[in-house]
Amino acid sequence: MVEKTSLVRRETLRREIRGTFEAVRAEALFLSTLQPSASPSPDQIRRAVTTTLRRVGVRGCAARVAGEFGDHPDTAVARMSWALAAINMVYPVSSTTSPSGPRSLAVAS
Repeated sequence: MVEKTSLVRRETLRREIRGTFEAVRAEALFLSTLQPSASPSPDQIRRAVTTTLRRVGVRGCAARVAGEFGDHPDTAVARMSWALAAINMVYPVSSTTSPSGPRSLAVAS
């Protein structure tokens, strides 16, 4: 019973971490200069996420995205929808748990 509870907790934590990484990456992409109309490649998206996180930081991304939603809610919603879809395409959820643990926030390949 203890083993099953431990597995459930581990899976819940894995989902929470995935959701956090997804949100941070999406915020960084949202703030980048990439445009959805340019149909950026996965490599361009990864580089934009990495560059933005290095330049602004996780907290800076969150603050700036919040500001954009406050100032321009009509366009911010569409841009965040694009950013989330792009992040889910570029950083897919693996079907197995990685033995080395969670991936880093922004891995440029």
